[in-house]
Amino acid sequence: MLQVSYIRDNRELVLERLAVKNFKQPELVEEIIALDDKRKQTQNRADNTSAEANAAAKKIGELMRTGQKEEAEAIKANTGKWKEEIKQLTEQLGSIEEELQQKLVLLPNLPHTSVPKGLTPEENEIVLENGEKPQLPGNALPHWELAAKYNLIDFELGVKITGAGFPVYKGKGAKLQRALISYFLDEAEKAGYSEMIVPLLVNEASGFGTGQLPDKEGQMYYVGLDNLYLIPTAEVPVTNLYRDVILKADELPVKNCGYTPCFRREAGSYGAHVRGLNRLHQFDKVEIVQVVHPDNSYQALEDMSAHVQGLLQNLGLPYRVLRLCGGDMGFASALTYDMETWSAAQQRWLEVSSVSNFETFQSNRLKLRFRNAEGKTQLAHTLNGSALALPRIVATLLENNQTEDGIKIPEVLVPYTKFESIR
Repeated sequence: MLQVSYIRDNRELVLERLAVKNFKQPELVEEIIALDDKRKQTQNRADNTSAEANAAAKKIGELMRTGQKEEAEAIKANTGKWKEEIKQLTEQLGSIEEELQQKLVLLPNLPHTSVPKGLTPEENEIVLENGEKPQLPGNALPHWELAAKYNLIDFELGVKITGAGFPVYKGKGAKLQRALISYFLDEAEKAGYSEMIVPLLVNEASGFGTGQLPDKEGQMYYVGLDNLYLIPTAEVPVTNLYRDVILKADELPVKNCGYTPCFRREAGSYGAHVRGLNRLHQFDKVEIVQVVHPDNSYQALEDMSAHVQGLLQNLGLPYRVLRLCGGDMGFASALTYDMETWSAAQQRWLEVSSVSNFETFQSNRLKLRFRNAEGKTQLAHTLNGSALALPRIVATLLENNQTEDGIKIPEVLVPYTKFESIR
């Protein structure tokens, strides 16, 4: 959430950056400033009335002590009026602050100055490309056919149990899944991340803190009876570990990782491009999260991007890094890199990771602060990234490593799978 003081002091810049993000309600900026003016005026009136009432109470006491009861009673006759006025102003102030908050939460984060303008994924900027695209024979199979051929994943069984988008992993398919999770967690630990096991259900305050609510409410599974949400990513519970926390400067950076199943409704997703593992409602992911000093957040973003790229390189997957344009960015992000792997059987790029810097957008909602060198509290910067999401990683590993004799397992995974190939 943007700070009102920043919006007031940087009105033109805010409007300019919101335009890069293709925000459709720029009038909210003026409405927020006008409401803040109204809030200040009402607060001043309430403060002045309280001061007047307090001064009168002090005067009444002095008059009573000196025996000037009649004069004291004359002043006391106005106390009811002051109390009523303070009550009304307090109620008005609460109403104004609530309206101001409702409008503030509708503003997305401002994109970093390096974010390119654009409306669609096709306008994202390619930062780099790494690795050679494998050349498969003409009879190569897409991952959903390979999964069936080698009895690795049963999509229809998942439909029977739950519905589309909830696959069942079997045998070596299940072991490959578990191997990837363990490998990703081990690599995160080597990079200095501390592992957390967190709840899969979060309350409304947690969803609001990281920006999923109210923006992505329709994409989250909601447990109405208990007013809880299934997490769309471990980012939500892991970052919320630090909600309402004031950290010491020497505690930064905070680096956490966590494996969780993730749940997303993905309403409206259909067609060939979402077949198989390409788009799921439940999937596994290892997330990395950092809480850092504002001066260091963009270096942290580059470090996190390098970490994810290292995983892809170790798995032998060709990949590219995209800097997302304004129109393709998330609501809460200031800058996002997407990593995509090449699917040789489908002949297209598949997104496998997003790494984002949220600057103070989440920390302002979370009230996540640190005490700086001057001893004053200051909002920290938060970042997170997928390291990695499993479905499309599995898809490209199966497709790109298929041979006439089976599917080769990347060397780094063999200690975890205990097998070198799937036949």
